Amino acid sequence: MATLVKTTQDGRKLEVVGLAITLGGKLEANELVEVKDHPYRHAIRSAAPEATHMAGRVPLTQAEAEIVLTAFTRAEADMLANPVAIHERFRIAAMMKAREQGIE
Repeated sequence: MATLVKTTQDGRKLEVVGLAITLGGKLEANELVEVKDHPYRHAIRSAAPEATHMAGRVPLTQAEAEIVLTAFTRAEADMLANPVAIHERFRIAAMMKAREQGIE
């Protein structure tokens, strides 16, 4: 189930699907970054002064960020209630760790 966060100026939908943030149906990010912690915070503040968070390349207001965080919380609760989802999450984490260490 997708949770709509906003529609961009070019008409694409920014949505939360599980623990992923998608833009136009394609993965954009899997986490939010606060603008104050972003390496390009000065450029972001110039282009989107109301932005408090970034979802990949997309600036979000505080209200939009809350929608994302609420959807993440709900998705995580759903996963923790499902043993198959828990197993899959551990499998993906193990694969990512192996990639970081150069093991494919």
